[in-house]
Amino acid sequence: MNANRPRLVRPRDNRWIAGVCSGLAQRFGMSAGMMRILFLLSCLLPGPQFVIYLALWIIVPNEEKAYRVA
Repeated sequence: MNANRPRLVRPRDNRWIAGVCSGLAQRFGMSAGMMRILFLLSCLLPGPQFVIYLALWIIVPNEEKAYRVA
């Protein structure tokens, strides 16, 4: 893994529901608010957005667990 790019984890702070949007924002260098707005706008389109969110909630580790193992 490239050391310059942050890992995809759900941060301990700055989370609203599960920290998925906040983790994605950190990973891609965006603000968490912008990622949340993009997610809400994507919910206006047909598709499996909520299923993907739930899957990421399950798959992406919490910040403290991810760095304790690594």
